[in-house]
Amino acid sequence: MALVFIRTAIIFITLLIIMRLMGKSQIGEMQPFEFVITLVIAELACIPMADSSIPLLYGIIAIVAIFVLHQIVWLLDLWFKPVKTAVCGKPSLVINKDGIDEYQLKSNNLDIGDLIESMRVAGYFSLDDVYYGMYEANGSFSALAKEEKSQSLSVLVVDVGKVDKKNLAMCGIEQSDLNEFLKKQNAELKDVLVMTVNGEGRVYFQKKGEKYKILEIGATNKW
Repeated sequence: MALVFIRTAIIFITLLIIMRLMGKSQIGEMQPFEFVITLVIAELACIPMADSSIPLLYGIIAIVAIFVLHQIVWLLDLWFKPVKTAVCGKPSLVINKDGIDEYQLKSNNLDIGDLIESMRVAGYFSLDDVYYGMYEANGSFSALAKEEKSQSLSVLVVDVGKVDKKNLAMCGIEQSDLNEFLKKQNAELKDVLVMTVNGEGRVYFQKKGEKYKILEIGATNKW
């Protein structure tokens, strides 16, 4: 029985570490250790029920072990703040006064497309609709919104140095127009962290390691 408890504890700790390393996009609305507990308990409950050769008591002991580990983690979380940060993580500020923080995105295994999708779900359709944006420890997106938000949908045309030709065509922008725009900004394509364009030709433009700019580009299609 002690061996079952130890093996269960090892599985629990391993899964917790893996979920932390996988980043917030894999966690959803639960804290990492809560997600791990959900997975492990479901599996532990199924194994003794599906395999009659495994004593039912083993499954019960394993589930009780998970409960004990949950209580231990909860108490450590309550009493020691560093433990809470290690187990649950901490909020990541991905949009600040300078624009998108590429390092924070990468540290959570997210990209600009993920960020834009999270913003749309939260009701923000342009990167400059918010002063600050962050991913909470449970993976949800929170933002400090600006007083006036964009009334036109922005689409991603350059993502970390790569052009989205489909979105570029949807905006009615030729590759030559984009090249001319970049030339005026003294930027090469590989220098661009993000560039979005809305239906009115309003551009959110940010070079790697620099503050974002709000600019205008030639007439675009209205979508």
